[in-house]
Amino acid sequence: MTTKRTRACLFLSSFVLLSTATMTLAAEPSDATMGAKPPEGALVLLGDKGLSGWVKRDGRSSADWPVKEGVATVGHGDIMTSERFGDFQLHLEFNIPYMPKAHGQGRGNSGVYLAGAYELQVLDSYGLKLQNNDCGAIYLQIIPSVNACKPPLRWQTYDVTFHKAKVALDKVVKKARVTVVQNGIEIIQDKEISPTPGGMGAKEGEPGPLMLQDHGNAVEYRNIWIKKLD
Repeated sequence: MTTKRTRACLFLSSFVLLSTATMTLAAEPSDATMGAKPPEGALVLLGDKGLSGWVKRDGRSSADWPVKEGVATVGHGDIMTSERFGDFQLHLEFNIPYMPKAHGQGRGNSGVYLAGAYELQVLDSYGLKLQNNDCGAIYLQIIPSVNACKPPLRWQTYDVTFHKAKVALDKVVKKARVTVVQNGIEIIQDKEISPTPGGMGAKEGEPGPLMLQDHGNAVEYRNIWIKKLD
């Protein structure tokens, strides 16, 4: 015979299982923004015109990464946009190569430098317990709240909202802030960030380029656009 207490326990167990299943489904990486079209006022940085508007790290030489059908493959050094940006909304798609014999930071490594100063890591971190140098991390600073990575060889998305630091009398009074959505899942929510290693050395609070890092791995990029918010 089922008692009220037993029924209550069964209901609670069912609720917990349902909630857990719902959370699991909600955390599944998706293609929610894959192929997202640039909104009105956005600037296409990588599309049909290839790397027009991109330069090498020296700021003068034209970017020469291999480009085929709108897909750029990392190679020949870091590249950055000739235009600089302050507050912005960014969409970017990337594909990490399959490197089963590589480990750690040598496995599909690249990076997206926001304003040329803050690295959003790109890496094969599928199935890992994330650290502050894994995919989706602000390098050596912020660990993503959830692992939203897909396996290598599958296209992934970053959707980023960035607000530059505020400076008064040569002093930073408000740090830069960033929100990152990876594969449809928010992994960083409006967090303060500081400049990371490997950037352009830009001063906090100043507009900077979008920079893509060459770390020696054949990561691919496509469909990159940016919309200024300031």
